[in-house]
Amino acid sequence: MQRLIEGVHKFRSGEFGNYRKLFRKLSQEGQNPHTLFITCSDSRVLAELITHSKPGDLFVVKNVGNIVPPANARGDTNSTAAAIEFAVETLKVSDIVICGHSQCGAITALLDKKPVSDSTPHLRDWLNLAAPVLETLKKDYPHLPEGPAKETAAAEENVLFGLDSLHSYSCVQERLMDGSLRLHGWFFKIATAELFAYDPEKRQFLPLVSES
Repeated sequence: MQRLIEGVHKFRSGEFGNYRKLFRKLSQEGQNPHTLFITCSDSRVLAELITHSKPGDLFVVKNVGNIVPPANARGDTNSTAAAIEFAVETLKVSDIVICGHSQCGAITALLDKKPVSDSTPHLRDWLNLAAPVLETLKKDYPHLPEGPAKETAAAEENVLFGLDSLHSYSCVQERLMDGSLRLHGWFFKIATAELFAYDPEKRQFLPLVSES
């Protein structure tokens, strides 16, 4: 906690000066983010850092495994669904990015036959929402052995599952139909900080930017 408090002091005494006008503007005019960015709660994945975004640019949703539940998912209150509806219907974002990543603990747990114990029922039920990913792995990736390659395939398929789930939201459907909303599937490789974007035509994740 002391590290956080020291960080607050450093921000207030140093970096805040560079953002003073921006924060005052955001306070007066409200937020107007251009993108809903759904990513994992993993502490190594920071949406604003990897996209070089400023305060007010992104409406960020972080959850375990960057899972997007279908609109008809039942159970405890669904904050991710609420955020999607708020971003699309109220904030009118023009883009939605679902960003998975390498070495994802949620994906590792999902692939495990006994991922969580009875002491973590919320985590168990949450991961069960991504069960369709396991079916896709059995169908399309039977050749992959247990290990990093299979985990990467599962993480990427989880992003695609999320994109499919977005289509189940009526507010998303309406915005897609009138052409005012775009959906994107990304994958972040932690070791190299590379970003890959899904290409629907080539049906694979390709580098988002080429190395110079």
